Amino acid sequence: MSDTIGASEGDTNASPLRAAWRATLSDDTRALLDADERAFIRQSLSTPCLDVIEHAEGAWLVDVEGRRILDFHGNSVHQLGHGHPRVVAAIKAQIDRLPFSPRRYTNRPAIDLARRLGEVAPGNLTKVLFAPSGAAAVGMALKLARYATGRHKTLSMWDSFHGANLDTIAVGGEALFRRGLGPMLPGAEHLPPLHLAERFFGPDRPYERYADYVNYLLEVQGDVAALIAEPVRWTTVEPAPPDFWPRVRDSCTRHGALLIFDEIPSGLARTGTLWACEGVGATPDILVIGKGLGGGIMPMAAILADPRLDCAPEAALGHYTHEKSPVGCAAGMAVLDVIRDDDLVARSRNLGARGLEALEALRQRHPTIGAVRSVGAFFGLEIAGRTRAEAEAMADRLLYACLARGLSFKVGAGTVVTLCPPLTIADTEFDAAIGILNEALLAIAPA
Repeated sequence: MSDTIGASEGDTNASPLRAAWRATLSDDTRALLDADERAFIRQSLSTPCLDVIEHAEGAWLVDVEGRRILDFHGNSVHQLGHGHPRVVAAIKAQIDRLPFSPRRYTNRPAIDLARRLGEVAPGNLTKVLFAPSGAAAVGMALKLARYATGRHKTLSMWDSFHGANLDTIAVGGEALFRRGLGPMLPGAEHLPPLHLAERFFGPDRPYERYADYVNYLLEVQGDVAALIAEPVRWTTVEPAPPDFWPRVRDSCTRHGALLIFDEIPSGLARTGTLWACEGVGATPDILVIGKGLGGGIMPMAAILADPRLDCAPEAALGHYTHEKSPVGCAAGMAVLDVIRDDDLVARSRNLGARGLEALEALRQRHPTIGAVRSVGAFFGLEIAGRTRAEAEAMADRLLYACLARGLSFKVGAGTVVTLCPPLTIADTEFDAAIGILNEALLAIAPA
């Protein structure tokens, strides 16, 4: 799943663990959680909440009881950690100068951020539009692809996630978001999940055969506007082989379809490069970014596009009230400054090497860990069991055992513990998180 709190979020087999966790909370905290559930419409993956956060700084969350939790989840917005002082200062200063810019007016922060993104973008993606959310930015990219090509079909992958809006779940591939909603967008066609290439295309050169299949579909249909994909599957930490995306890039160009990469969680130095697409050897026609662009404070997203796609001046591609938010753009400029000044791209690579070594050592000691994967400073631990149900239950137990010890993370696809630390985390804090993982693994399944 795209954003699970536990491997079986909402399932009955997860409720004893949640009840045990809730029993550790104070009466005041439980009262606040109850108030939250009464006030909000309940929805999968978001309710019931785990805890009540009072403060966040750097790599840490602090709940209302004063408990400190290392945040290796952060909804992937916290490349710079929580409340980075330079981002906070930029936001405060901009609020004093110009807190809002009405449509049909522009402002210096918006111009500066758009120009700066064009300068650091991969390839020639120098034209920009802002949006208040990643899903909204994906929607803009889909609209732009239709205008630019005169076509309406899309190719995307089952099991992918591109946002929870109605148009984005149409191209997304997670059943949870589509179930019970009836027909999706016409022309939204799907490919097998990339990690199942061998199942669908056989053990002999499966990714080459997959890329050939994409080429065939683009050729035989002839009317596909865009292929939209995550260059790295974020919820399970699975990159494609090095030659896959270059082959797909060539096919899109050959058949007149645009390639859209969704880097909402993976961009901005997460993967050891500024942009994830730099690590997969292919530059898209449209790059969608978000989450960390607002420094973990402001809701900010954008599309970066090739200038040849600036082709629909009479269309309302976005038309969002806060599309040129001066405060959001000031935050975005501060984010890019910190990434540059603190060399967070190199930090991501170094942290990735440190983490991979430490997690491989854990795998050697704990049979519960079936495999370890990493892309830059993003890590996945595949939890093993005799059956999938056993592995999912073990992943749930591990999550709550870590949470009780002060470490928060996400479980993806039921069995993959995903660890997404801030790039600004101190080595001692990172090592402490690995220590918590080790303790929790010993607690749930002694080696």
